[in-house]
Amino acid sequence: MRLVIARCQVDYVGRLTAHLPMAQRLLLIKSDGSVSIHSDDRAYKPLNWMSPPCWLIEDPDLWVVQNKAGEKLIITLAEVLHDSKHELGPEPGLVKDGVEADLQKLLAEHVTTLGEGWTLVRREFPTPIGPVDLMCRDAAGGSVAVEIKRRGEIDGVEQLTRYLELLNRDPRLAPVQGVFAAQQIKPQARTLAEDRGIRCVVLDYDALRGIESDEFRLF
Repeated sequence: MRLVIARCQVDYVGRLTAHLPMAQRLLLIKSDGSVSIHSDDRAYKPLNWMSPPCWLIEDPDLWVVQNKAGEKLIITLAEVLHDSKHELGPEPGLVKDGVEADLQKLLAEHVTTLGEGWTLVRREFPTPIGPVDLMCRDAAGGSVAVEIKRRGEIDGVEQLTRYLELLNRDPRLAPVQGVFAAQQIKPQARTLAEDRGIRCVVLDYDALRGIESDEFRLF
């Protein structure tokens, strides 16, 4: 991973245009080829980014990141304050808390909860950036990647989106649809998921365990 702190201006040119005026920012270049631009706030979310497959062309004062669709991230450098590379090594993967791990196990055992005629291919299906929780086949035999969270937030949708981008490059699996499953899904996460063609499913933990909830239900 390469970390660059620089005063820079960033322009995105593609399906839409976006402009970040000159300011001091962190540029993150990962080994998968992705480039993201971060400020000193907004927690985990970058100001702008380019997902792989893409390539970086560097000139002394200008970086151009471009993908196969012709979209460009143009970074104009006024001053580089720091530039370093770090080898992070293999990623052991996320250790889920008990509830998420239980949800994954229960949903794998009762995958028809997601659809009649569905079958499980594998739990923790590997991708180059980590395992997707469940790989399934729907009733028509299509591939479906399922990401499971206790609380469904935007970062979970982004994670599933990255998995789908990689899985859909495999002709043995493509086309791969996505399902974002959680006990609670925030409205913003649902909006983003549905905009990207990802189906959202709210999970009832007690029902999956075979326990009937004693709460009143409207539907």
